Amino acid sequence: MPRSVVERRLVEVNRRLKQAREELVVLDQQLAALAGEADDARVRALVSDSPMAQREHREAQRHADAMARSRQATLSAIAAHERTIDELLDRLVVDSR
Repeated sequence: MPRSVVERRLVEVNRRLKQAREELVVLDQQLAALAGEADDARVRALVSDSPMAQREHREAQRHADAMARSRQATLSAIAAHERTIDELLDRLVVDSR
């Protein structure tokens, strides 16, 4: 692969890595808020023992779980981008020799 192509791919993957890391910061904040809401709803459900409070807890927990899955997917994407960058950098080093 020509050096210019590798360099372009490096720039693009690095841009995507930066975006994914920024997204992770937002997801962490949202997950913390949703997990807190789910925990509060759980306590309310335990105290009130009403079907409505239990439903609210389940819904809040589903939202927190979905956010946790999104966070995990973003972590996986970050790891993949980092591996790609390592491979491209290795290719640059090998090609420059």
